[in-house]
Amino acid sequence: MAEITITEADQRSSTARILDVREDFEVAEGIIPGALHIPMGQLQARLSELDPAVPVITVCRSGNRSAAVADALNGAGFSADTMAGGMVAWTRAGLPTT
Repeated sequence: MAEITITEADQRSSTARILDVREDFEVAEGIIPGALHIPMGQLQARLSELDPAVPVITVCRSGNRSAAVADALNGAGFSADTMAGGMVAWTRAGLPTT
């Protein structure tokens, strides 16, 4: 797992799947356009929603949960990186949310 910057995540969002692992109440405040929302606690049950052939960039509020999810995904045969700083850094940089 690599920790990538918000700029790298933004640049790779067209070729990678952004996976937001925050809770519903956090996502209600804004999500990266096109991101898939699967709360961390639901990942095992919903793993089939991800394509192992598509790289994954995991996102949470600040980067802690997403790092754990990226490790788990890599262990399950996916290629996953985590976005450093999470949504806090993304919104602070003025990048878009929906």
